[in-house]
Amino acid sequence: MESFDEVFQMVSDYCKNDLSETAHKIWIRCIEPVGFENNTATLYVKSDFQKKIIDQKYLRLIKQGFNEILGFEVDINLITDSDRNQNAPSSQAAQSLLPPDLGTASGAGEYEYTFETFIVGHGNKFAHAASVAVATKPSGAYNPLFIYGESGLGKTHLLYAILNEIRKSFSNKCIIYVKGEEFTNELIAAIQNKTTPDFHAKYRSADILLVDDIQFIGGKESTQEEFFHTFNSLYIAGKQIVLTSDRPPKEIKTLEDRLRTRFESGLLADIQAPDFETRIAIIRRKAELLDFDIPEDVAEYIANHLKNNIRQLEGAVKKLKAYKLLGSMPSLTMAQNAIRDILNDNQPVPVTVERIIGEVAKTYGIAASDIRSKKRSATISQARQVSVYIVREITQMPMTAIGEEFGGRDHSTIVYAIKEVESRMLKDKRYKETIDDILKNIRDS
Repeated sequence: MESFDEVFQMVSDYCKNDLSETAHKIWIRCIEPVGFENNTATLYVKSDFQKKIIDQKYLRLIKQGFNEILGFEVDINLITDSDRNQNAPSSQAAQSLLPPDLGTASGAGEYEYTFETFIVGHGNKFAHAASVAVATKPSGAYNPLFIYGESGLGKTHLLYAILNEIRKSFSNKCIIYVKGEEFTNELIAAIQNKTTPDFHAKYRSADILLVDDIQFIGGKESTQEEFFHTFNSLYIAGKQIVLTSDRPPKEIKTLEDRLRTRFESGLLADIQAPDFETRIAIIRRKAELLDFDIPEDVAEYIANHLKNNIRQLEGAVKKLKAYKLLGSMPSLTMAQNAIRDILNDNQPVPVTVERIIGEVAKTYGIAASDIRSKKRSATISQARQVSVYIVREITQMPMTAIGEEFGGRDHSTIVYAIKEVESRMLKDKRYKETIDDILKNIRDS
């Protein structure tokens, strides 16, 4: 084995065999390997909240994983930023809850998510200007700031640019970044483990709250209730809130009105697809970072064929760099190959039945296992019917196969569930909006 990172990846894979996909994603994949010395593995997580849950529920499994992989017992030293910084100057406090993989440069050809590295064009200049204003004067006129636009257009870049600028100028502020779905998952875990006071303390102590993909809380009653109180607590205290979404608040159909009006009370800033000149500038910037020249005709070809996603533009330039390292100079033929590869790479990953059931369960505030069970309460039965309908809608699995996924139910039961959902969608606008939001969240994620 070449590194401790590889060892821990094998331990993580070992843990996956004993955990649900959701539990593994929330509590194991968040762990970062730091080092190994004197039979002690030092591991890092972002928050004391995560550390507490992992210590209580998953530490024994992690130790078993190390024993299985290495052949001897290993002690675990689980640390957070508060452990790292307890002897550091208070100016480090603002970094305590930053995801370690996005706040800084991450290798050759990558760059920090700052305003300096953000390419401003016609489609994003308003959102950029608003973000600069918030970073310069948090809790000023634009609170909350709500940035929306399709995936791959730079919303997350702007969110981190705000974060990095505030961290430089206001080093004593506590900054919390979280994705909408992670907020939901943390809340579920806090309820299950009776640690909601810790959850409240974590989020309501923030000076700056940055939430990426807030649309994922739509339709989830408990999550919206919690976020409503978190939002109010921070807003009343004069703390800055920045949210991003793939659509404006009015189009998140299952968002409660009281949240929608609060999101709309600040500044709404949309990001549109980059125009041709902006796409050219992005391509040239990426090539410059990768330290190679890209011919004008090649840059124009890429800009003309990849119009709606900045990540795809950058990915095409990376491909050309890889071809160059193999001895092929950038050319139109190479650009054609790169674009074809990028489009193939960006095909959606097939959605699993487990993923669908998990999303529906979160929406209805029940356990995913209840949906597959024989329980017949009104809420569980309704969630089960919706799950069946969405599985059929997204996967197009045969009815008999869907029945097997839901505890061996027969063909007629599956057909009945689908027809019930379709009938109610025609009569109940709110019900249809809930299902449409679940479908969109699953496809977008």
